[in-house]
Amino acid sequence: MMSTAKRGLGRLPVLSPWTWALLLVLLSLVYQVRTLHLDDRLYFWIQTSWHAAEWQDRSLRLSKYRVQIDAKAVPGVSDNLSGLTYDERRDQLWAVLNNPEELLALSTDGEVLARYPLSGFSDVEGITYLGDDLLLLAEERNQALVVVEVPERPGALFREDFQALTLGIEAGDNQGFEGVGYDRSGDRLFVVKEQSPRKLYEIRGLKASIEGDFDLQVIDREQWVKNLFATDLSAVHYDAQTGHLALLSDESKLLMELDGQGKLISFRSLLGGFAGLQDSVPQGEGMTLDDRGNLYLVSEPNLFYKFERK
Repeated sequence: MMSTAKRGLGRLPVLSPWTWALLLVLLSLVYQVRTLHLDDRLYFWIQTSWHAAEWQDRSLRLSKYRVQIDAKAVPGVSDNLSGLTYDERRDQLWAVLNNPEELLALSTDGEVLARYPLSGFSDVEGITYLGDDLLLLAEERNQALVVVEVPERPGALFREDFQALTLGIEAGDNQGFEGVGYDRSGDRLFVVKEQSPRKLYEIRGLKASIEGDFDLQVIDREQWVKNLFATDLSAVHYDAQTGHLALLSDESKLLMELDGQGKLISFRSLLGGFAGLQDSVPQGEGMTLDDRGNLYLVSEPNLFYKFERK
């Protein structure tokens, strides 16, 4: 006959319902920590706290930003609000809708000033102001960059009327060019690809090539974003005052700052409860800063945010 000790071998211990509940909570916490990279964020927060004085006057200090306009529904827009850029000549914002394609002029308080249908454009996701009354629109699937003159009167803008550059890098899906940002002094365009994999490209000589001095250079900056604790990239902005890049991640609900060598030096969580946000930013798609350091963000379906640095 099998002994009592042998019969007990291999049998799972009997746990109380409270113990199972505690285990489930712990497993859920571990999953959340890894999914949101909370351990990486904590490590980076500790690391940057030690060097805060070093970057005090030389960075965007994203952690200091607090929301001033929180999730304002843009009047007359119901869905697909995407890229965003600041035009200092007019002290206003430009935004794009990607279905149907449309260019919007916005005030810095998120009010619609004018609307311009984009005829012949396809899947417009990104926009940046190049200066000299020129806007650049990024078509995601086509991976095309279209240079458009700032409209002076109401009416549609037609794709065939403008110059375009199509790169076709890893093209063929809906995870192409998602956001663009421009460095005017260096004539450098930064382009982010959302995911699979995340990519950051630096295109040198864009404006000079438009003006006839053709000398384009495309540099893959994947190493700058390869190890970021974000699962996707939806927007990029070049800050002329610091020479740094600001990046937006929709899925990770995160703003990140890279210095001129691609080093991560600050970040700002966009989860509810952080930065004064009542709720998490649902789907951040576009982001820009003005010449006073205010930060603006748009999120699908039609939400507008304004942040100020405290």
